[in-house]
Amino acid sequence: MKFIILGCGSSMGVPRPDGFFGNCDPKNKKNYRTRCSALLKTSHQNILFDTSPDLRQQLLRHNIKKIDKVFYSHMHGDQTHGINDLRSFYISSKKQINVYADQTTSKYLKKSFSYIFNSYSKEYPATLKLNNLNKSSIIKNNNKRINIRSIIVEHGTVKSNCFIIDNKIAYISDVSKIYEKDYKYFHKLKYLVIDCLWYNYHPSHFNLETSLLMIKKFAPKKAILTNLSPVLDYKELQNFLPKNVVVAYDGLLINL
Repeated sequence: MKFIILGCGSSMGVPRPDGFFGNCDPKNKKNYRTRCSALLKTSHQNILFDTSPDLRQQLLRHNIKKIDKVFYSHMHGDQTHGINDLRSFYISSKKQINVYADQTTSKYLKKSFSYIFNSYSKEYPATLKLNNLNKSSIIKNNNKRINIRSIIVEHGTVKSNCFIIDNKIAYISDVSKIYEKDYKYFHKLKYLVIDCLWYNYHPSHFNLETSLLMIKKFAPKKAILTNLSPVLDYKELQNFLPKNVVVAYDGLLINL
């Protein structure tokens, strides 16, 4: 299995649409960040986590020819508004793609993108099938069964879902609080991909101090900081992180 960080940027990416790079050095390619999405590649399936507004660019960059399932973390636009780009995979396969979302996110998707889930004509059929996001989902990798556990976390005023894959890697792109009752699921994983917006406090995201505190608490073999704003320059940030913590960049590949 492989896990790919398709995009690691905050809600407006780096640079922002107005060209603002903040503290980031534009000469460093790792400072060019699209919005957060990730991909799990098994021997048989491509499992997508969120559909960022930059999804088309991300999929073309990695030559992704099919998407089998999509798991949504939450309803915000930087995680959902690339959903229309999934239509091409329906056209090539003639099969609806199963997407999984919690109740709040499902309601938002059905209201905002009704044409995707309802057949209005033969020319414009429903391309996606919306399913309830369960606490545990099973996918296959050769003869192995891979478990994807969904855990609810706080993300400011909304709830978000993080995903733990096969007890090896946790993907937490948007979080302001992890409930103590769930700490047991995060201890001593191989990889922890975790939200780190910037240096100062933010009501909806972990900042660097909180991210490092949680990393120390959970003690993964390696931690990867994602959802990075223009405040955080790749090289500057990497230079003072602990040895087991790295800064994400678009296209970062993790072998599981």
